[in-house]
Amino acid sequence: MYAITIPEPGGPEALVWAEVADPVPGEGEVLVEVVAGAVNRADLLQRQGFYNPPPGATEVPGLECSGRVAALGPGVSGWSVGDEVCALLAGGGYAEKVVVPAGQLLPVPENTGLVTAAALPEVTATVWSNVFMIAHLRPGETFLVHGGSSGIGTMAVQLAKAVGARVAVTAGTKEKLDRCAELGADILINYREQDFVEEIERATDGAGADVILDNMGAKYLDRNIRALATNGRLAIIGMQGGVKGELNIATLLNKRGAITATSLRGRPLAEKAAIVAAVREHVWPLISAGRVRPIVDRKLPMSDAAQAHRVVEEGGHIGKVLLTLK
Repeated sequence: MYAITIPEPGGPEALVWAEVADPVPGEGEVLVEVVAGAVNRADLLQRQGFYNPPPGATEVPGLECSGRVAALGPGVSGWSVGDEVCALLAGGGYAEKVVVPAGQLLPVPENTGLVTAAALPEVTATVWSNVFMIAHLRPGETFLVHGGSSGIGTMAVQLAKAVGARVAVTAGTKEKLDRCAELGADILINYREQDFVEEIERATDGAGADVILDNMGAKYLDRNIRALATNGRLAIIGMQGGVKGELNIATLLNKRGAITATSLRGRPLAEKAAIVAAVREHVWPLISAGRVRPIVDRKLPMSDAAQAHRVVEEGGHIGKVLLTLK
């Protein structure tokens, strides 16, 4: 089969479409013939040499895909050859075929095409696990998501609105904020022109945000704590703004706040299977009913993954960038 390889870390040109050995499903695994994959910022870090796959995982990048079941490994039940699926991966999505633990497979939801379904596994699993399973966002609470026009952000806005939360977003352009508003965002903050702490305080009469989903890390740490409501929860899922920051413990104590930080890729299989099962139970009905939908900015051939990485690095896209094979 063909797959994107990374002979040497570097810029987008480091991604090489090359022939590699076909994967073979082992115990509890399923072989998927890939139709599409999606680009995540973790893929950019892996290409640059900063985010290696977990032990035992393929070196081929790609944390999610959609396609058709091609073969079942020993001990797999509940799936059949030919089933249309999407999958959460530890790697391997930038390829014609990929092996997936059966617990990380999802059926393609109703009202979603097979190619578009590649935009779903990583964002739904990330948002549901962090915002709902860990931070326990509740109806009527105020939820702030940074990077509201990203793949994660667009899904977070929709899911938070679906459970009855009030949603605030940060983004860097009017176009991006307008798209967030179309998805249901109530409070629109241009981080280039406005201080999100001040805007959240103004919009909540000084109460603050009950839950914050943060992709920036160190750069926003102090301001995120100041923007939290009493008993607020800060969920950190990225480090685009650096890895080391100062934390005012007194402010956090006074607010009785909580900070969590998670990554999805390296979790044990049982944990990922539990998250995927929760997504199937809680999120898939919302997608099938048309209340939540994946936002896809553009689709590019998988062999042109370098251009897809350039698009994501430039940051002008809204939602997900997909890589297609068929």
